[in-house]
Amino acid sequence: MYESYYGFSERPFQLSPDPRFFFATSHHQRALSYLQYGLDQGEGFIVITGPIGTGKTTIARNLLANIADENIVAAQLVTTKLTPDELLELIVAEFKIKVSSNSKADLLQSIEQFLINLNKQGKRALLLVDEAQNLPAETIEELRMLSNFQLDNKPLIQSFLLGQEELKAIISAPDMEQFRQRIIASAHLKPLNVDEVKNYINHRLAQAHCNKETLFSDEAFQLIFEKTLGVPRKINIFVDRLLLFGFLEELNNIDCNAINEVAKEMSVELTGSLSGNAIEGDKSHQPLVINSTENVENMKNVLREVEEILESSIQQKVKMTRYIDKLLKQKNREFAKLQSKNADSE
Repeated sequence: MYESYYGFSERPFQLSPDPRFFFATSHHQRALSYLQYGLDQGEGFIVITGPIGTGKTTIARNLLANIADENIVAAQLVTTKLTPDELLELIVAEFKIKVSSNSKADLLQSIEQFLINLNKQGKRALLLVDEAQNLPAETIEELRMLSNFQLDNKPLIQSFLLGQEELKAIISAPDMEQFRQRIIASAHLKPLNVDEVKNYINHRLAQAHCNKETLFSDEAFQLIFEKTLGVPRKINIFVDRLLLFGFLEELNNIDCNAINEVAKEMSVELTGSLSGNAIEGDKSHQPLVINSTENVENMKNVLREVEEILESSIQQKVKMTRYIDKLLKQKNREFAKLQSKNADSE
């Protein structure tokens, strides 16, 4: 890829959450502080919410990677729409608890005994539930019931919930009052502002040992912010493509022209991946008037869009061919150098 061209030790904008690349904005630092506060308290629920791609999972991974307390046994769940029984089964699996059957009574007894054994060893359990907005209200209520497991008036398990904005609506329902009373802190993540986008990109470049101080101009950072709306995941996708584009075009600096070109390509490939505009709803229910001027014009627009998509696809194939050609030439040069060293050593 582009790593060797720009002098990176690794790809700086991978999508998979990596604690080494964690960048703490004021909102992220506050959320992390709340998680740490919850750990210190050893009880109650901490709730972290935020739009898609704002870094909730990265915060969870960062917390798990930096837990210094050996007395905390942690497990992380990435949920789908689990029933209460399925949640218990998943907790048993993640904590590797032995059970004699999958009946709810046996699951609860086994979990309680596991937690009591941890307590006897001076340890306690921590459960991080990611994508918690997918949990039905009755499953969240099951989590609350688990928090009732206590010994000597001390809770045996603690849960952190991380989810999208829908999670706030779920726990705000009237029948969730008992759960809300167990929440000791909450935080809401927001997209990055312009300065944070610049610092975020520079931080990730530095982690990858970037040796180019002027890879992006201030104008470029402003434009990247406008194209990605400050959402970290969108920034990662977009800047990763920018670096690939820069490699294929042999650019030493990423300027606004390159950014606009890549944004145009991605707008065709991934509708809505950069902008926040919603895709128009299905209009198939509208009657089709064969001879109408409007319909003919619509058909022309569709054909033009198809033509643009095909042209973009061809351009991408040409660029990928160039990339492969450059990669082969690079490997040939490396092989030639290796042969030359071997010949000298003989």
